[in-house]
Amino acid sequence: MTPRLAEVEADVQGLVEAHMETMLGVRFLASEYSTGPVHGGRIDSLGLDENGSPVIVEYKRATDAGVIHQGLFYLAWLMDHRSEFQHLVRDRIGAEAAGRVLWSNPRVVCVAGDFTRYDVHAVREHRRSIDLVRYRLYGDDHIALETVASVAGHAGVPRRRRGAGAVAALPRRAAGGAMVDLSAAVGEVLLGLGGDVAAVRRKQYTAYRRLRNFVCVPPARQDKLLAYVKVYPGAVDLVPGFTRDVTGLGHHGTGDLEVQLRSERDLERAGELFRLAYAGA
Repeated sequence: MTPRLAEVEADVQGLVEAHMETMLGVRFLASEYSTGPVHGGRIDSLGLDENGSPVIVEYKRATDAGVIHQGLFYLAWLMDHRSEFQHLVRDRIGAEAAGRVLWSNPRVVCVAGDFTRYDVHAVREHRRSIDLVRYRLYGDDHIALETVASVAGHAGVPRRRRGAGAVAALPRRAAGGAMVDLSAAVGEVLLGLGGDVAAVRRKQYTAYRRLRNFVCVPPARQDKLLAYVKVYPGAVDLVPGFTRDVTGLGHHGTGDLEVQLRSERDLERAGELFRLAYAGA
């Protein structure tokens, strides 16, 4: 099938808004949200991502040099109207979600037919979390989304980068300290999977995401570290004591496959699962 652009921008907006959680990992809140008579604008889409971060989504049918600046313009308004956004979340999702909004990492997602190299360079110069997503329509029933650039802003934990998939050597320490070191090594491995990985820290877990979360890591326990991986458990040969299907079971973060890590060897074994989740995010 030959790829094509939408006839009008509203077609792209309507399609993404109808399936926003599946496509972007964002819960849809509002469309064409008015910023009032003084500011004089309308935000294409407002949402809340998997980690509780506010998300502004702006759409363009083709290539438009103003889409990034437009998104940042609305983001500045949003940061000055936090209580208004939280009221919106409370009305659409509930009080619990409204109380957990993560204001340290608001995001702008730009969905367009294409972007220029100047756009890609521009997002890397900003200190906000910005994702540039290229779309293409195929026939009447399919859409493809491709992340062109993703910048994490101030969301995450320090990046001590190594080669992709590299495992940091862990010094010999007491059990509790060893788990802290293992947690740091896991972070290095996940950040090393690609330059578009962001680490978003919440009290209950640290989420590693591209456009969407792919691994969530709660604080280390005394004897092991848990990682919740976005891989379909039915596609994995589950190993008792290492991997577990937690579909429908309550836990912090996202992902239905629980991976239990106790050593560097376990981290090496988990590498392929991490890469699989990264590819799907």
